[in-house]
Amino acid sequence: MRPDETAYRRIYGDLRDKIVAGDWPAGARLPSKRQTAADYGVSVITAEHAYSLLCDEGYAEARERSGTYAAYRPKDRFPVGETREALPPAQPHAGGDFPYSVYAKTVRRVLADYEGILYEKSPAGGLPLLRRTLADYLARSRGIRTDPENILIGSGSEYLYTLIPMLLGRGRVFAVESPSYGQILRIYRASGILCEELPLSKNGIDSAALEASRAEVLHITPYRSYPSMVTASASKRHEYLSWAEERGGFLIEDDVESEFSPRSRPTETLFSLDSERVIYLNTFSKTLFPSLRAAYMVLPSALLPVCRETVGHLSCTVPVLEQCVLAELIGRGDFERHLNRMRRRLGRSKP
Repeated sequence: MRPDETAYRRIYGDLRDKIVAGDWPAGARLPSKRQTAADYGVSVITAEHAYSLLCDEGYAEARERSGTYAAYRPKDRFPVGETREALPPAQPHAGGDFPYSVYAKTVRRVLADYEGILYEKSPAGGLPLLRRTLADYLARSRGIRTDPENILIGSGSEYLYTLIPMLLGRGRVFAVESPSYGQILRIYRASGILCEELPLSKNGIDSAALEASRAEVLHITPYRSYPSMVTASASKRHEYLSWAEERGGFLIEDDVESEFSPRSRPTETLFSLDSERVIYLNTFSKTLFPSLRAAYMVLPSALLPVCRETVGHLSCTVPVLEQCVLAELIGRGDFERHLNRMRRRLGRSKP
């Protein structure tokens, strides 16, 4: 962690909140980095980190020799749909490419040191060891503050998709992006869910289609939605949050591959902005390797009672050995070092 980590994140959060609140409407020039540094009593470099993150997340844009300008455009009740443009052709996922030698060494260490755990049955939600390790990782790398008991471990995202109708009820109308990863729609409809398909524009789901939808649950992939590769803008992410709040509904944030973003930090999560209406999902089959069938879901605290009633009786579908290996890889830093290597490689491959 850099020495200025807390300071620049605090400045970023303050400026972001002011932009969203309309203190600086879209197109308004933000204070200079030097002025911001003086206002917060920090170095100009720390202010530059905060401004860089604002631009990375889409709240602001830097103009050469001119300064930094607010770029967030709120939509009050989504009155106008975006002009739909042709989406880019389907592209392959980034892929994990995790070093086999590191994985093999970790498996050997777990077999040698975890004898007391490996023969135990995993609790329904997953091993407490892995859930604690994941909670720490999410807090330091994704801005997600949650208790270990809010984390549910399962054998891949598709398995977790099957649990969501059980948690939220099959009487709700769901909506998904169009196009989207095909298994999402198949699994929801196979579960008896009435599911709408909402067309994507260049910045996320078309606003007019979102407003007209009857849905109360919206399943989205904000970062590089597959197969369109559309990434939701900052304005669109807040539009999703407002939509869920107005309808008393939920967002399913499918965060696959966002950790491969070549930015200085992964994309801001919706869960970090609203932990009451967002269910967060991520998988290790993309960040590590496909045969590792392990994923996790972070639930709002209000859903924990219904989780215990509806899925609390189900056995965890990820073997204890794999859960211990994941806890070791994350806890010892191997996982994050791998992500950093992949981000640098993907960054160099950009034209």
